[in-house]
Amino acid sequence: MFTVDRRVLEHMDWRLVALVLAILALGVTTIYSVTPQWSRGGTPLFLKQCSWAVVGVVAFVVFSAFDYQRLLGYAHYFYWATLALLVLVESLGRVGMGAQRWVDVGGVSLQPSELAKLSVTLMLARYFPERITAAGFRFRDLLVPGIYVLLPFGLILRQPDLGSALLVVFVFGVILLIVGLRRRSLVWAALLTGMGLPFLWEFFWNSLREYQRNRLLTFLNPGADPLGSGYHVMQSKIAIGAGGLAGQGFQQGTQSQLKFLPEGHTDFIFSVFAEQWGFLGVTVLLLLFAGLIACGMDIAMKAKDLPGMLVAAGVTCMLTFPIFINLGMTLGVAPVVGVPLPLMSYGGTALVTTMAALGILANVHVQRHLSLYR
Repeated sequence: MFTVDRRVLEHMDWRLVALVLAILALGVTTIYSVTPQWSRGGTPLFLKQCSWAVVGVVAFVVFSAFDYQRLLGYAHYFYWATLALLVLVESLGRVGMGAQRWVDVGGVSLQPSELAKLSVTLMLARYFPERITAAGFRFRDLLVPGIYVLLPFGLILRQPDLGSALLVVFVFGVILLIVGLRRRSLVWAALLTGMGLPFLWEFFWNSLREYQRNRLLTFLNPGADPLGSGYHVMQSKIAIGAGGLAGQGFQQGTQSQLKFLPEGHTDFIFSVFAEQWGFLGVTVLLLLFAGLIACGMDIAMKAKDLPGMLVAAGVTCMLTFPIFINLGMTLGVAPVVGVPLPLMSYGGTALVTTMAALGILANVHVQRHLSLYR
């Protein structure tokens, strides 16, 4: 039977717990407000999200009590299993909203691209500390970790899931900044990136599907197709503006309640929240997210060792990148790339993976305090 060590509870970062539960509660409430409360064809979406939230809380508790150093010993198994699921999506995946991102495993629909974010973070956190040098890594030393990143990046991009693919690269970049590159390697990296940028852009642009290209073009000129590719962003901005100072009230927003705003429970849940609670509510939500990011950065900087720092930094990046991109999408200052808002948007795999990652982050904090008594 699984039991939680009393010392884990004593040294738990309760700031982190409070912030996570507060954002999670706001997310479930917002999903309830914008989706049908009763469904003849199955379970209402908010009840499904509640069940995933319970699973997520259990995952948080389990991983917060599991030593992250032991967990890193299994990182390669998790990584290759995730890669196998991504390959499975390629051949047997379920198509939804123009993308092939989901695969059914044991009667449960999984989105392996969400698992890939955490698996790559753990894999890199295991790889680099074992090879760390005082002079920093050379450019050629990045071949193996680069392959670890490029394999899931390519598979995720083919689904297509541009947001998740970019997040994997973002985590890699942040971890490289922490472990350090030699100055000469940085120069070579900058030169090769500059020389290869036209070819990378050509490959990137050709790998996108038509609707993704339209989204990028719409970002540059949202008014060019107000009833087509620009519709989501324009309705999102209307909803946010309609919120005013104090909002229109719970389940009172016209754009969200009358379904002018598509995907109000997933990608554009922030717009729904802003319409209902206005500037004051958005301020509270942003403060909660800022506190969560600051808490993750604090845990990373105070970690007892380099693996812990890399894990904490990677998990914090998993939160920071989607938050900024999602808010940018809804405000029209970033292209719509299908990135959900962490802990808020509807989605089982994303929620449980995020909660598990936050549990690992909590364990980094716990292990720092436990090491003082050893």
